[in-house]
Amino acid sequence: MAVGILLVTHPGIGPALREVAGRLLGRLPLRLACLEVDLDADLDRLLLDGSRLMRELDEGEGVLLLTDLFGATPSNLAGRLGELGTETRRLSGLNLPMLLRALNYADLPLEKLAEAAASGGRLGVVPGHG
Repeated sequence: MAVGILLVTHPGIGPALREVAGRLLGRLPLRLACLEVDLDADLDRLLLDGSRLMRELDEGEGVLLLTDLFGATPSNLAGRLGELGTETRRLSGLNLPMLLRALNYADLPLEKLAEAAASGGRLGVVPGHG
């Protein structure tokens, strides 16, 4: 059994990150799905879609919800999904280092996986010159 990952993002972000991660890693070691949230989306329908995806992803260890922007509609939807009964942890500020860190520590339990993903996201933001 393993944690599932649900990317809840604005259109295009989740699928692009999933594709790049898959190409870099060769295969995804965790079950991963994307839920794209259009600006004019029907949130009740998306809540149902997200609930279905979480049931598909959860193998008994919970689901890590990764969102792109805290306070935006995808993040708020992920918060509502986290109240549906499945054990979840939610992180915002999704970036490729965060996703790769989560996928590279696939054997961790949900709480530790969330911590590792958050650390990867922070450490992946490095100021540079020129």
